[in-house]
Amino acid sequence: MNTNDHNFSEPDERVALRESVAKLAGKYGREYVERQAASGGKMTEMWLEMGRTGFLGVNIPEEYGGGGGGMSDLAAVLEECASAGAPLLMMVVSPAICGSIINRCGTAAQKQTWLPAIADGTHLMAFGITESDAGSNSHQITTTARRDGDEWVLNGQKTFISGVDEAHSVLIVARIEDEKTGKLKPALFVVPTDSPGFSTAPIEMGWMAPEKQFTLFIDDVRLPKSALIGERDGDLWQLFAGLNPERIMGAALSCGIARYALDRAVEYAKERKVWGDKPIGTHQGVAHPLAKVKIELEQARLLWQKAAALYDAGDDFGAGEYANMAKYAGGEISCNATDVAVHTHGGNGLTAEYGLANMLVAARLGRIAPVSREMILNFVAMHSLGLPKSY
Repeated sequence: MNTNDHNFSEPDERVALRESVAKLAGKYGREYVERQAASGGKMTEMWLEMGRTGFLGVNIPEEYGGGGGGMSDLAAVLEECASAGAPLLMMVVSPAICGSIINRCGTAAQKQTWLPAIADGTHLMAFGITESDAGSNSHQITTTARRDGDEWVLNGQKTFISGVDEAHSVLIVARIEDEKTGKLKPALFVVPTDSPGFSTAPIEMGWMAPEKQFTLFIDDVRLPKSALIGERDGDLWQLFAGLNPERIMGAALSCGIARYALDRAVEYAKERKVWGDKPIGTHQGVAHPLAKVKIELEQARLLWQKAAALYDAGDDFGAGEYANMAKYAGGEISCNATDVAVHTHGGNGLTAEYGLANMLVAARLGRIAPVSREMILNFVAMHSLGLPKSY
């Protein structure tokens, strides 16, 4: 029996995967990301190298050009990128959400069409669910799809959609009429970004990042019937086949950001000397907040690892419960770690040189998206604790 089953260590293969990813991501690091963000550039160079080396597609089946691993492997890849100062936000979207949905729900032809290019990074697929009046509540989405002969016609708007300017297509969540009940149910469509009637408008954000946010306008966009992923009368499970990975990956991304911030703070606390020859890390007022971050970080990492293991084992409900808790814990520790890191640096923590100030804003994304921490608390209260629904 593998002793890793008893000591909570990751398999040797994943440890080696982490080491390889950390080495590659370390070539780019924070400075590369900041240069790209300041110049309006993208993470394309790193993205494509990650694809060529097989890191982007570790969760995609081998028969479609992937590594044949699971969400545990992909989340580990993203955490290592973030901890090296080079988080790849679009990993949450293209291989995790879109790749998982197509792999679990798509036809053989759809898998062959999309998965190999998603795995090697040559086709970047964005994901569009959020609407201004609905958030991520799929029951309130107003983007609709209707059949017109052999085509689908889509109309609606989406907002806060990441990376559309660098994506080749967007997996859009729309609503179609259930043929049996007449009720509107969510359905998923691959929409090429060069489709007639598809347009975008950038949203100016308060932090610098290569990945931009957009509002999408979908006006009589015509798609072939093969653009529908999964069953038109499929249940919500098709959507959550991608939303659970989104939460797991978000948690891993947040943990990676926290690791980066903590590493920088510890380095500084060991070197910076004030009031004599002893480094500031000898003072409990500096050391204790860093130790607290370390403890909370390891708690959050265990949560996303359990969520990913449940997802990979096919336990969708269990994965949903722990993915939500992991995403909550990840958002909290990313905010706490960056705040403590800035405070450890004092005034230097707010300078461009040390690169932590921008992270203060970016880290809060983990508390807000793709689902707010308050909605996670609602979920845990209702599904984990059995309390009455509050909304």
